[in-house]
Amino acid sequence: MNGTSRCEQQHTSEEMAVSGMSAGRSAMRMGPAELVQAAAMARRFYLEGKSKIQIAEEFGVSRFKVARVLETALERDLVRIEIRVPAELDAERSDALRARYGLRHAVVVESPADVDESPDPENLGEVAADLLGELVTEGDVLGLAWGRSTIHMAAALDRLPPCTVVQLTGVYDAGTAERGSVEAVRRAAQVSGGDAHPIYAPMLLPDAATAAALRHQTGIARAFEYFDKVTVACVSIGSWEAGISTVHDMLSEEERSHYATLGVAAEMSAHLFDAEGRRVGRDLGERCITVKADQLRRVPEVVAIAGGQRKAAAIDAVLRSGLVTSLVTDTSAADALMTAGPAPKPALSRADPDGV
Repeated sequence: MNGTSRCEQQHTSEEMAVSGMSAGRSAMRMGPAELVQAAAMARRFYLEGKSKIQIAEEFGVSRFKVARVLETALERDLVRIEIRVPAELDAERSDALRARYGLRHAVVVESPADVDESPDPENLGEVAADLLGELVTEGDVLGLAWGRSTIHMAAALDRLPPCTVVQLTGVYDAGTAERGSVEAVRRAAQVSGGDAHPIYAPMLLPDAATAAALRHQTGIARAFEYFDKVTVACVSIGSWEAGISTVHDMLSEEERSHYATLGVAAEMSAHLFDAEGRRVGRDLGERCITVKADQLRRVPEVVAIAGGQRKAAAIDAVLRSGLVTSLVTDTSAADALMTAGPAPKPALSRADPDGV
């Protein structure tokens, strides 16, 4: 028999018969025996998790016939496969955005009707809270930077493994500390059952000397000691315009004009970036109570929460910096990001565009 076993001959003939099914019998109605067999095989494969080889052995046929029967079951609607995510999540945009920027995670949620007037919709914080519940593991150090979106996120937290929570920036207004970043840190620590290390100081100080003096105060210095231990960070992104950037709003008109001449397009945790993701205006950092850019770059997971079409250019700039590994945004921003010039270098490389 020229070295060909009976079993091999049988499989070969079955392959030929099965391959011809689409040309011949695929147009015919399946008989009851075929329907029952197809349903049984589909149940084994899709619901019970059995392999095609296991199914072939059970039914006494080749794995090629099993493959064809399963394909036919799909063609004839005996089996329907649905990929379902909650209505507010856009899986297709999420995957496209993740691939474009080389992110570890990208989660795109449906934009509210008034998105143009509402950057960082509150539902971003709710989704980010669920994402942190996924990403944070027991023993992690979670860092939270100032931002309305991170405050919304903390308020929505309902689960976190035991972890230490540290504030990464000072507050926008010391008079609102209890309702802002400090409260966010306390809330996250309460949910996780871990220690909280808030910072009771403004983000921006009048000069570098005052900022340096504050960094040495006991409570603030204790929080700063954790910056190099942070394993998951949550940050916000601001556009360089009034009402959408806390740093922009804290500066004088003269200072805003100065940084605008440097090409600033975005800010994150008091660090400024141009449209290509390069850091500019580094002198501002000397006046701020904030985590350093190179410290953020060493954090394994940096999650940015930002949305709205008005913030799209700023989000693009920060993503190009390589500081962010994951993003929670909305469909309005995502659509703008997908057409925002040439695709950047992958963020997962944590490449530094300007050698920080």
